[in-house]
Amino acid sequence: MPRALKVFRTPIGFHDAYVAAPTKKAALAAWGSTHDLFARGVAEIVTDPALTEEPLAQPGVVLKRSRGTTAEQIAALPAVERPAASTDAAAEPENAKARRSAPTRANGKPRPAPPRPSPQALETAEAAVADAERRHAEENRALDREQAALDRKRRDQAREQAAVLKTLRDSADRAKETYAAALKGWRAARTTGEA
Repeated sequence: MPRALKVFRTPIGFHDAYVAAPTKKAALAAWGSTHDLFARGVAEIVTDPALTEEPLAQPGVVLKRSRGTTAEQIAALPAVERPAASTDAAAEPENAKARRSAPTRANGKPRPAPPRPSPQALETAEAAVADAERRHAEENRALDREQAALDRKRRDQAREQAAVLKTLRDSADRAKETYAAALKGWRAARTTGEA
């Protein structure tokens, strides 16, 4: 009997990630976490029916839900302390700082935007890659043809060698039989001559 599904939640950025899984381990795997988020207190089981309905309809799928509006999320951010500025810089208005940091010409007009980069180097590089791939494919096809020719030559040579060896072995077998008969005759003649 399969285990009952539970719904688990963990924060991911400005969202909560919900997943319906049978175990905490399965939930961690669905989130892609290698750490025990439950032990660290950043993941939990959810029991609110309004929050569990959608995840239970899609077990194993991680569903993200925004935690509040953008304004609420910004308001929840911790206050950032700015470093103390010199009295001159503090007295300078914000718009003057922005104007001072904007790139301008000597005549006070803003500099024109830089020209759009040329894609020529990229196109040249991609063409070189395509050309090399085509050339390599042709070289590989040529090697395949050479290999096929060598394989045919090896098969033909193996047939020829087998035929030569068969002829030579047959000849050696006949010579062996002739020698054995001659040896037997010699022994018989020797025995008769001694008597």
